[in-house]
Amino acid sequence: MTICHNTSVSILRQLKQLYYRLPLTPAMRHRLGLFKRRLVGAPGKAPGIYQSGVPGVAPGIAQDAAPGNPHSIQSDFSIGPFAEVPADIGHTPRVSSDSQVKLATDLIPETVAVFYGVIDWHFRHQRPQQLALSLARRGMAVFYISVNFVDDASPGFRIEELDPTLKIYQIFLHVKGSHSVYQDTPSKEIWIQQKIGQRMLWEYFRIRDAIHIVQHPYWTNLAASAAASKLVYDCMDFHAGFANTSQAHHEGELALIRLADLTVVSSDYLYDMAKKAGAKALALIRNATEYHHFNRAFTPTRKAGKRVIGYYGAIAEWFDIDLVRAVALAFPDAELRLIGADTVNAQQQLARVRNIQFLGEWPYEKLPEQLASFDVCLIPFKLIELTLATNPVKVYEYLSAGKPVVAVDLPELKGMDELIYRCTDTPSYVDGVREALAEDSVAMQRARMAFAEQQTWEHRASALVNALADGRHEPLVSVVIVTYNNQALTERCLASLADPEKHGEYGLPLEVIVIDNSSGDGSAQMLSQWVSQASLPGSPLRHRRLLLNAENRGFGPAVNQGLALAKGEYLVILNNDTIVTAGWARGLIRHLQRNAELGMVGPVTNNIGNESMIPLPRGSVDLTCFMARRYNLDHGMEAYPLRIAAFFCVMLPREVYESIGGLDEQFVPGFFEDDDYCLRLGQAGYRIACAEDVFVYHELSASFDQLALAKRAAIFERNKALFEAKWGPWIPHQYRPNLPRLN
Repeated sequence: MTICHNTSVSILRQLKQLYYRLPLTPAMRHRLGLFKRRLVGAPGKAPGIYQSGVPGVAPGIAQDAAPGNPHSIQSDFSIGPFAEVPADIGHTPRVSSDSQVKLATDLIPETVAVFYGVIDWHFRHQRPQQLALSLARRGMAVFYISVNFVDDASPGFRIEELDPTLKIYQIFLHVKGSHSVYQDTPSKEIWIQQKIGQRMLWEYFRIRDAIHIVQHPYWTNLAASAAASKLVYDCMDFHAGFANTSQAHHEGELALIRLADLTVVSSDYLYDMAKKAGAKALALIRNATEYHHFNRAFTPTRKAGKRVIGYYGAIAEWFDIDLVRAVALAFPDAELRLIGADTVNAQQQLARVRNIQFLGEWPYEKLPEQLASFDVCLIPFKLIELTLATNPVKVYEYLSAGKPVVAVDLPELKGMDELIYRCTDTPSYVDGVREALAEDSVAMQRARMAFAEQQTWEHRASALVNALADGRHEPLVSVVIVTYNNQALTERCLASLADPEKHGEYGLPLEVIVIDNSSGDGSAQMLSQWVSQASLPGSPLRHRRLLLNAENRGFGPAVNQGLALAKGEYLVILNNDTIVTAGWARGLIRHLQRNAELGMVGPVTNNIGNESMIPLPRGSVDLTCFMARRYNLDHGMEAYPLRIAAFFCVMLPREVYESIGGLDEQFVPGFFEDDDYCLRLGQAGYRIACAEDVFVYHELSASFDQLALAKRAAIFERNKALFEAKWGPWIPHQYRPNLPRLN
């Protein structure tokens, strides 16, 4: 059976390689790809299905080739050309034992990249594919979410392996009915379906954390819905300039720029646009070339015969037909060769110009064959807002072959005046072509190629990785923890905040401030050692602060001490009997940034006395966190309104704290200080919410459990009386209506 399986996989890969060698246009590949996906079959019957004991959980990214590799996490799974992840069995399936999630909770330790595409992978080989491939060649696992969907009413996705030597896959999400990322915005039903499909992807490949690189505004909410992801907007074009961009998508782009942790732009024009739109962090990463691919078109000596003036690329609304006509008429003995999909009927408009040839669209692999025949290369664009924002890829590709380039006066080409002919009007453009045709300079050829060799996609991928790692624009989060005994729980909490393996490469920088209320169990000694320790490489914990109180001042006064020391842009009050999970801080911040009315936000949890508790199975911490992660991914970007937040974990922006002030210190040693603070927030016009996509594990009242029952009841009644004297009758906390609980 193994031999048959391996043979079939080998045959499929050979057929796939043959498919890519065929001289097909990208448009034809796109149509064949859609047809091939229809032939794959019903969900669950495609090659490479993995059946797991836990629904929606599969063994992960393809294993390394070496047998016995200790890091190999996939021993019986092959994706093949296409694989189908079938519909999920319920949104919160029952899990009966910890052993069933042992494999699932063993997340891969590397950050993955997820591209939310602007085109299908096989449509036209451009910046999206180039950056994705460059990251994959660096060893990163890359998932490319296609603009094409599988018409299926059930959540799920289909996988296409894009390269057998790299960890790079195209993902086709299930979406019910006909749906276009260019014209439609997802309905609530479709968004929920996509989120569950995305969660299945995360579980299928055991993703711990991700870089979500959005290349079209349609994907904003889906990409932002996973808390354990750094959100990047790759703004490569002025989308509002395209005829097929809806107003909703234009507004969505502005919202994406404000929400993204990093906005990458390809031109100075887009940089200014994104800056004005409120981008938090900006990186200018221009387009580039696959140098060795296009350098094959270098022809050191001029060929005999008719001169060829050439262009390849889209012949669309920005293509200046009149300018091309003028060039053709000025050089009747030359051949104008236009390569690309004609979507504006240019061929018919230029039908009477006999020296123009339309060759249609050519596959990316064969473009150097045509480029080699060009004596002069054209960039004949109209000067409209769309092109003024463009950093043209083709100029880098043309220069890779040392070819003379005649271009219109695009701002992004001004730094290339020593290498190209940049022209301001039609007469100067024709003169530029004439001068380029007469050019015969080996030195110019070498200068162009030397420039292009330093403008590769590998250079751009390195710039992207550097921009991702630059945390200077990331907000500092100050975490205030009050301790009173419970040393073991405190150590566990602090470890969860500092663990680089838990938070991945891009966790937000943390300042942790511990206020100890005169513990008598060795906590003070442990904390004194903790505050002087250095964090592990990659840890989000940047600063440690410790204040040891000589007496137990109570929860509220100790929290106020910590808040007064905090330097962060966002402030967190966190109990010491908690465990934070990947993406917790970034997820909470996203809610505050999306909704200016929110003054405070907290996570869902497994154990608390109000609506923040969600139904989770009883069992180990790993089991609880696994099922909570599933819940979070299914409910990404959702918030549950709260009247009162429990202060086991809450976050508020610094400006809110400075407006409201600290906790009321009359409620000592505890109880009702959180109710009081939340009512003060409401009185000031702020709202409070529970982030459905963030989970923090909670033991519940570990400090108060140590108090005698009678003493605890006395404290409760005393502080209740103080609260009611200030606010009127106290409304007891409640659970969510009809709250089920999984066993």
